[in-house]
Amino acid sequence: MRHGLYQLVRYINQSSGRLPVESVVTARRVTDTVREIIDSSDVRPLDVYAVVLVKGIVTDYLPTTLRTFLALDPTQHDVPRAGGRTPVQSLQEQLESLWDSASAALAASRAQDADALMAQGSFLRTKFSRSDLDL
Repeated sequence: MRHGLYQLVRYINQSSGRLPVESVVTARRVTDTVREIIDSSDVRPLDVYAVVLVKGIVTDYLPTTLRTFLALDPTQHDVPRAGGRTPVQSLQEQLESLWDSASAALAASRAQDADALMAQGSFLRTKFSRSDLDL
C-alpha cells in the first residue's frame, strides 16, 4: 500500500500545475491521512474496513477523480454544469468527501488503539491488583 501511495503522491505533485491549488492541497491532505492510517499498521494490523478504504482511495477513488478532471478541456473548468456547479467545484467536493472518509477511518483506528489500551489496563489491574487465589 505504501508504494501505491508514494506513486499517487508523485502523480498529484506532477499534476499540480494543471489542478486548482485548493484541490492539490485537499488531495495531499487525503494522502497524508491515508499515510497515517497505513503507518498505524506498524503497531497493529489494520482492520478489514480500513484496508478496503485505503486500497480504494489509493488505487481507484482518488486517481480516478483526478484523472477525470485532468481529462477535461481547461476552458470548461469554470463553466457551470447540471446542478449549477462547475467542474472545479465538483472536484473539490469529491476530494473533500474522500478526505472526510479517510479522516473518519483514521479516527476509528485511533479509537481502536485507545480501546485496546484501556482493555490492557483493565487486564493488568485485575492481574496484578489481587492474588490468583482470590478467584
